[in-house]
Amino acid sequence: MLAFRKAKQAGYGIEFDVHLTKDGTLAVIHDFALNRSTGLEGDVENLRFEDLSGCYLEGTLETIPVLQDVLELYRGEAPLIIELKPKGNNYSRLCSSVCRVLENYPGTFCLESFDPRCIRWLRKNRPDWIRGQLVENYLRSSRSKLPWYLKFLLTNQMLNFLTRPDFIAYKFPDRKHISNWICRNVWGLPGVSWTLKNPEEFADAVNEDWLPIFEGFLP
Repeated sequence: MLAFRKAKQAGYGIEFDVHLTKDGTLAVIHDFALNRSTGLEGDVENLRFEDLSGCYLEGTLETIPVLQDVLELYRGEAPLIIELKPKGNNYSRLCSSVCRVLENYPGTFCLESFDPRCIRWLRKNRPDWIRGQLVENYLRSSRSKLPWYLKFLLTNQMLNFLTRPDFIAYKFPDRKHISNWICRNVWGLPGVSWTLKNPEEFADAVNEDWLPIFEGFLP
């Protein structure tokens, strides 16, 4: 929340990730696993929110917030990009839970996910809400455990005909992929570039007409 407050004070919107805990709470944290950011073991989805209340982030006294905390902080004063982080087959419960909380939110927001099932759910259940497909070149990623055929389909955005995203959000080093050219120039979709680490990357993204998501510096 400290980072979110600083972003708001600087006049910036934010991008953040939402997970569904074991007891149905919408936790705001990046990773599925707790070890990198808290030093503790376990996955967010396998724990109740009260189990997470004592998890301190990045060696600070900051704890894991819930979605309602972030919405109350921003109160519609700057745009929000909300990433849906499903695990296993909980995508429908995650989507419906997030949408219920956002139903009466007065501010500007959009929803995005790496998982096309979430984008498909939003197309069916909240067709008027802005939805975006997050993508990277999975074929070059050593982190991805997906089978090769899913890597191929997702990298080339071949499921977009089912999900019909309003924008694409592609990993900055992978942005030259041919599928982006097709989506942006044939389908006319806006592009978002993530995550920009320095002013040089920021300038390149903006010059190439990508909307920037940045961290670690002020542009």
